Amino acid sequence: MTGRRWFPDGVRPPSRAVLVLVAAVVPVVVAGALAGVRDAVPPTSACLVLVAAVVAVAAAGDRAAGLVAAVSCGVWFDYFLTRPFYSLTIRDRDNVEITVLLVLIGAAVSELALWGRRQQERASRREGYLDGVIEVAGLAAVRDLPADALCARVAEQIRTVLDVTDCHFEPVALLDPRHAVLEPDGTVVWAGHVVDVDRGGLPVMEETTLPVRRGPDLVGQFVIGSVAATYPTVEQRRVCVLLAEQVVPVLAGVDPGEQRPRW
Repeated sequence: MTGRRWFPDGVRPPSRAVLVLVAAVVPVVVAGALAGVRDAVPPTSACLVLVAAVVAVAAAGDRAAGLVAAVSCGVWFDYFLTRPFYSLTIRDRDNVEITVLLVLIGAAVSELALWGRRQQERASRREGYLDGVIEVAGLAAVRDLPADALCARVAEQIRTVLDVTDCHFEPVALLDPRHAVLEPDGTVVWAGHVVDVDRGGLPVMEETTLPVRRGPDLVGQFVIGSVAATYPTVEQRRVCVLLAEQVVPVLAGVDPGEQRPRW
């Protein structure tokens, strides 16, 4: 996971190589600056300052950069701030322990920063799903809204949530047995077998069908296709089922046996 997605729209994020380079250089600068006041700053305080540098680098959201920063801090703490100075040799046992702890704490802080980023991303994604469902529910409540407009909007939302290439609605009375089926509980069944979407992704050889039913009756289906494997979570797949259900009231008067263009 990289930190690229955390930059504002329109701002080009730095590459991983640049982030790693910064992670290696920042501790040199910080440790070098601390070397000028090392008589007034105890090693433990200097260690905390270097940990702060790791946190600053880890905030970019790149694990490799965070680990490089942690190791770099340990090396340059040893070089600038432990006796003998300007050497990678450490004679004091306490300083050896501080150096090791610095690397370990730096790595742990980097992982915590990444965990926080993942939680923030997950919360943001859930908020986006909720906004999409609320929007579609509002559109479905508009009585004079054409069915094709609502179905097109729902298909767009499903395509975004699943990160697939195509999604469109078809009013049909029967499902195509060649297609995988996205069930109401979020599982995907293909040829009688449950697909492990978390490991293998959605099927790419055949399309995936999301049935739309009014009670026991099939009123249509959203057909999902992608040229590359995608790995939507169960949560994402359930959101798509909920989105698809919003078109049922609008399609209440539609005969699924009629031949109509896909939406």
